[in-house]
This record gives sequence, C-alpha cells and structure tokens, in this order.
Amino acid sequence: MTTVRFGLLGSVEAHLDGEPLDLGHARQRWVFAALLADVNRPVPTERLVERVWAGEPPYRAHRLLASYLSRLRRTLAAAGGVEIKHGPGGYVVSVEPEAVDVVLFRSLLTRAREGRRPDLFDEALALWRGDAFAGLDTPWAEAMRETLGAERLSAQLDRTDLALQLGEHNAVLADTAQRAAAYPLDERIAGQLMLARYRAGRQAGALEEFERIRRRLADEFGADPGPALRELHQRILLTDPELSPPRETPVPRQLPAPSRWFVGRDAELAELDAVMAGGSGTVAISAIGGAGGIGKTSLALRWAHQHLTRFPDGQLYVNLRGYDPTGAPLRPESVVRHFLDAFGVAPAAVPADPERGFALYRSLAAGRRLLVVLDNARDAAQVEPLLPGSDTCTVVITSRNRLGGLGVRGAQLLDLGELADREARELLIEHLGATRVDAEPAAVAELVRWCGGLPLAISVVASRAGANPRFRLEVLAQELRDATARLDALDAGDLATNLRAVFSWSYDALDPESARVFRLLGAAPGPDVSLAGAAALIGLSRPRAVLRGLVAAHLVHEHVPGRYRMHDLLRLYADELVDEAERADALRRFTDFLLHTAGTANRLLRPERQSIGLAAPAWPPLPLADRRAATRWFDEEQHSLRAALESAGRRDAHDDVWQLAWSLSGFHVLRGQLVEDLTAWQAGFAAARALGSQEAQAITLMYLGTARTRVGSHADALEHLRDALSLAQEEDLTADASRALGWALGQSGDFEGALRHTAAALEHYRARDNGLRQADALNTIGWYTAQLGRLGQAREYCEQALALCRKHNHHRAETVTLDSLGYIAQALGEYEVALAHYGAALALARETDDAYDEPVILANLGDTHAALGDAPAAREAWDRARELFRAHGRAGDAERMDGKLASAAEE
Repeated sequence: MTTVRFGLLGSVEAHLDGEPLDLGHARQRWVFAALLADVNRPVPTERLVERVWAGEPPYRAHRLLASYLSRLRRTLAAAGGVEIKHGPGGYVVSVEPEAVDVVLFRSLLTRAREGRRPDLFDEALALWRGDAFAGLDTPWAEAMRETLGAERLSAQLDRTDLALQLGEHNAVLADTAQRAAAYPLDERIAGQLMLARYRAGRQAGALEEFERIRRRLADEFGADPGPALRELHQRILLTDPELSPPRETPVPRQLPAPSRWFVGRDAELAELDAVMAGGSGTVAISAIGGAGGIGKTSLALRWAHQHLTRFPDGQLYVNLRGYDPTGAPLRPESVVRHFLDAFGVAPAAVPADPERGFALYRSLAAGRRLLVVLDNARDAAQVEPLLPGSDTCTVVITSRNRLGGLGVRGAQLLDLGELADREARELLIEHLGATRVDAEPAAVAELVRWCGGLPLAISVVASRAGANPRFRLEVLAQELRDATARLDALDAGDLATNLRAVFSWSYDALDPESARVFRLLGAAPGPDVSLAGAAALIGLSRPRAVLRGLVAAHLVHEHVPGRYRMHDLLRLYADELVDEAERADALRRFTDFLLHTAGTANRLLRPERQSIGLAAPAWPPLPLADRRAATRWFDEEQHSLRAALESAGRRDAHDDVWQLAWSLSGFHVLRGQLVEDLTAWQAGFAAARALGSQEAQAITLMYLGTARTRVGSHADALEHLRDALSLAQEEDLTADASRALGWALGQSGDFEGALRHTAAALEHYRARDNGLRQADALNTIGWYTAQLGRLGQAREYCEQALALCRKHNHHRAETVTLDSLGYIAQALGEYEVALAHYGAALALARETDDAYDEPVILANLGDTHAALGDAPAAREAWDRARELFRAHGRAGDAERMDGKLASAAEE
C-alpha cells in the first residue's frame, strides 16, 4: 500500500512512499496548496483564483486552473486514495486528512494537550520546515501564515509549560531565551524564562528578565506587567519552595530478561503489534492466554524487549502467581504497592486504603509511555484494578484462563497454541545444534510428538539431552514413550499434554541429593527463597553447588543474585513428589529460620519490647550485626515472612502464626505499613485464641489494639486493650498492657485515663529497673500532662525520659520525647527552643526510618513556624504532614492539617 504525504508547513511539497513528487512549476504548486488548505472540502473556483492570483488574475484564469489541476491529477495518479474532482461547489482534493501536515499538526496538538504528552508536542512541531505556504505571496497566504504561525507559537509555549512542569527547565532555557528576544513584550514567554532561570539556579537572571520587560512595557505603553508575572516575580524574590522543580520520578525497568531460546510466534507478535498501533484513544491491552508451559511469558517478554523504545517512561512487571500450587494469587493491593515502590513512592507515603493506592498508581501512570506486564493472572478481577487509565500506556497480560471479561472492555484476547512440529524441531536445534538433531530424525520426531508443542517441555527435554551429550536421543524418546500419564491437567481443560513424563525423566536424571533438594524447594512458601532460606528448607548449610546444578538443568531460576524460584508447573510437580514427613521437616526448619532471624531483627529495631519465648530453632537463624542489617534483612524477606505466616495459618501452626506477627510488627511500623501490621495481628490473635493460651491472647490483643489505634479505630482498639489487660497475668505483660492502654486512651482524647494507666506501668518499670520502658512511660506521661496544661511538670517528665533514652540508645523513644519537649517549649512561648527540639526529632526520625512519628513532628513544627510569623515554612511543614497522614490512613490528623492550611490561606 502506498503512502502519500503533503506539506504546507514550509515549501509546498508532496512525497509518495518517502520519495518527492514533482508538483510542477511554482504557480501550479500554489494552486494545489490553495486546494489542500481545505482538504476534503470544495473550494469555489473564484475563491481559488483569489487565493492564487489575488486581485490580478490572468486571462482565462479558469482555464489555467483546469490545466494545472489536470497535470496534478496525472502526477498523483500513482498515489492511491488521492483524487482531484470538480463539482457544483468547485474543486475538491480528497485524501486521508492527516496526510496533510497542517491537519496532522493540529491533530497531534489536540492529543498532546489532552494527554500532557511531550513526545506528541515534539512530533507536531517537527512537521514545520519553515514559514507556512513559503513562496506564495497573496493576502490569503499571508493571513494563513499569520494564523498558523500563531498556532505554532502557542504550541511552543504549551510545550515549554509542560517541560517546566516535568522539571525539564535546563532543556528549554536556550529556546525560551531566544523566544523572549523575538517577542520582547510577551509576558507568558517572559514568565517561562524567569521560571526556567530560577529553577536552573539563576535567580538573578530571572529577576533581570522581569526588570527588562517591566521597563519595556513602561517605555512603550506606560504600563506595568500583569498580575501573574508580578506574582511570579514576588515568589522568586521570596524563594518560594513551591517554585522548586518537581522531584524526578524513577523510571522503572522491571522486565526480566527474555528467553535465550525463542522460535516462531511471528503471527502472534504481529497481532501484538497491531493492538499497540490501534490508536483507539484508550489504554491498549493484550491478554495472552494458553496452557501452562505454552510460552505465554516468553512471548510477552520477547515482544516487550523488541519494543523498549516505545516505552521510554518505564516498564513494570509482576508475576501475579494466579496458578500457584503453594499459595494464593497475589492480591491487587499488594501488587500496586510493588508498582508504587518502583515509581519511587516512599513506603510511608503509600495509602493504607487500597482504592486510594490504585488511584495514586493510575495518577502516576497517566501521560507516561509505559508498559505494564501482568504475568500469570488468575482472572479478570485480579487484573482490572491494575490497569492504568491513560491511552499512553500499554498492558500485556498472560493467563491460563481466557480473560473474557477483559475482552468486553476492548482487550485483544490472544490465544496461544502449541508450536508447529517444524518450530518445535527448530527449538531443539537452538538448544542442541543442528548436527545432533539431524543425526536422529526418527527420535526427534517422536520427542516433538510427545512434547506436544509445549516450549517448556521441549526446553526440559533439551536440557536433559544437553547434560548428557553422549546419550542417544532415542533413549530419551523411549523414556518419554513409557510415561505418558503422570501429570494431570493443572485445571479443567487447560493442560492436556504429557508434562508429567517430561518432568519425571528430567527429575530421574538428578543425583539423589539434587532430587531431594528439588522436591523440597517446591514446598517453600512465598514467591522465591534466598540462599540462606534455601539452606534451611533443604537442610544444607552450603547449598550453592546443588542449586547451581538445578539452575543449569532449568529446574530452578536464580532470578536475582542469591534468590531462587521455580516455574509454577515445576513447583506443582515437585510438590507432588515430596512426602508429608519430608515436607513437615522442611517447613519446620524454614519457618524456624525465618521466625528466629525475624525475632533477632525485631529486637534490634525495637529493643524496648518484651521478648517472647521461642522454642529452640530447628535451623540456626542468621546473625545480624546491627539495626541497619536488621532493616535490610526485613526488606529482602518481608514477602517470604508474610507467606510463611499465611502458610502456618493454613496448617494450623498457631504458635508460628502469632510469633511471626510479633516478629514482623516492629518492621511494619518502621516502614509505615500499618495495614500489613493490622492484618498480621488479626491472624495472630485468631491463632492465639485457637491455642487457648491466655498469655498469647493477652500479647496479641495488646498489639492488635495498638495496631487499630494507629489506623484510627479507637473504639475497637480500647476494647482489645482492656481485654488484654484483663487476661495478662505476668507482671511485665500487665505493665505493658497498661501502658499500651494508656497510650490508646490518650490518642482517643482521655488524657486523665492515659495518665492513670501509664503511671501504673511506670511504677512497675521502676521496680524492675527497666530503663527503656521507663523512658517510654515518662514521655507518655509528660506528653499527656502537657495536653492538660501542666507544662512545667510535663517538661520535668520528658527531660527524665530524654536522659534515659540517650543512656540506653533508645532512638525511637528519643524521637518522640524530643517532639514532646518541642511542643512544651512552643506552649511556653520559647519558639527557638521548640524549633531546635523539633529539628532534632525530625532528623532522628528520618535517620531511623520512623515513618509513623514523622508527620506528627512536622505538624507541630508547622505550628511553631506559624507562631514565629514564618507562613511559608509553616505551610510547607503542614502540607508534608498532611501528605504523610493521608498515606497512613490517619484521616482525622489529615483533616486537622487541612484546617490549618485553609486558615493560613485566608490570612
């Protein structure tokens, strides 16, 4: 099919399949340009004459027009879809509208403005080759040049505004300066130049530009700049922090590497191309369906890597684990947290409410040329919350389930079938080489037949053959022939090929120790396992060599250094092979490894907490040197820990459930993962109740109550904490429950009740000489005493608490105590002292990743700035506090910040 393009934004041009067309002499080109200006609309003959010759038409102008257009018809005859006709309304040129650069320019601008797409702005502006209708010198042409020139300038200014919004101030500085020189009285251009210079660190240059245009306006018109430019000038003088460039958003590059061996699928790749080129105005979605092992993921990743340049703003990837034999599919709210982390959203800023998390994800994806690969989906319900809403995004989904619900929404459903025999043979050649495959055509034909066209099966066969290069392929064909019914279909109608036979002879080729390790890896909860976790699971202190062998056999994948996972089909097969006693021992070792290491890490993060009694571990935990090592280990293992907790719940391992909840809790609060903490403690309390242990119930109710307090569920929290206090028998636990109840009462506004319960706890901590808990209790008493207006007494309590914090290196308590002292100093009118305390508290909170307390400190800091008359600093602190409160789901605190900001705006 031929492609024709017409250019009016410069000299009048035409191109057919990229080659220039000769449109004749200048006057003939101008006739064609005058007609193209109204493409697909008739232009009366007299109007056409006026456009070309103005008031001086030649003799027999109509006949000349007919002659010129007849020649143009002959020139354009080879261009399909282009016609020049004459009718009652005059002459008309019929062609695809966007074949004319003026039409394409305006269309691109509309899409660029609607989608905030810098690439479309650039594409539109690149169509210009000079002045529009160059060479045509008539009043009509001059008017068109002026109109289109104004549209071009408007597009350039809109593109510059968008660049400034995206933090690209350095990139537009030179062009904006030239534009300001060309249009010295344009206040919008002057404002853009001022902002670009200011953000580039050239505040003086920004102020010079304002002074230049101010003088020019005064000299020529006796006028001052408009309100918008004057306001910008004032904000630059005050170094308004809101003028700072937006923070750069990381560009996620999450795609795994594509398969080394890939053949065929040309038609499917072309279908994916067609969907992405559709331009329907909505997000492009392709859902690749097919049997397990059919190569859905390989196809998706191959296509994605072939088109990386289409997605310069990033690629997101997640395995949704929709068909996982050992655990539930990933929840969309868990996945969206993973995506927000890839966008650089701090954990503490991730909304607790799932719907708000999805909304934030869609907002961050909007306008980005982004690829999202959702691998191994269970059903449409799992996928739908993860679909971005912007037509700049592309989504590729793989699933064993045909996602008909997405088809209704406009997704392209691509069913992936088996490889043809020829392609399967090519895949074997890719693995083994042509010489070996060609030497045994009958055996190869049988291998291809038994593999059923499944790429995974063929790869496993090839791996076995490659590991034994002296074995004849006939031996493998004979083994495969004898074992055709070992692996049932994964689900009804999804898998009807003989994968069990493929897996069995691959497994049988392993030495006994490798076979045992393969079986046990299939029992691991969670998406993957670390090297240390694998050591515990399989009971080997040095497992790297055996794991390397399994990786070489394509039975295990080291997807990141030191972390191992299995394809879900292989995990299912391994899980069938392991006996219950073997599985129970492996899970005991693995759970104990995680539980005891997490217990050590939790004590490093929260040394003030009373330890719980754990049974001797079946496998030794990792040694962790310090708080930083503990945090790093939690970051790496949090998914395995939560999966282990869920697995223990399914197995009714109640002690493991509540003890894992205890071990995870300190990390959850540190990272601001309040919803995860609440979920863990709900499971922990259910497990403690099932055990019938009064002590375990008291502990879990105490922490469940504090978790509910953090998310603002005060009534339920107080009920849990009173129950915990009534159940607690051991004195230390009773004191902790009383202190926790006191804190929760204070959070709900009962300051007298808070003091009463916290004082009872303090008396016990002093009797036991527990300095860490004394610090906690003294600060709590100081804070709530200050709330009651007894500031001098409150300061004494908090100063005692601060001394104990520093004596015992109790960093978290030191943070909140400094905040309390800042509040007290502020209430006494000692504003500079308050600022010093708040500054120290904020620095320590950020140093120790104390996400929960940071917004409280910021809110109080804003109050002090306001009292000192520093309104910009106050607004900045309150705004950041509001952002963090909202992220944690602390709606009441966020509304309080709304009120402060609204009041400040009115002043």
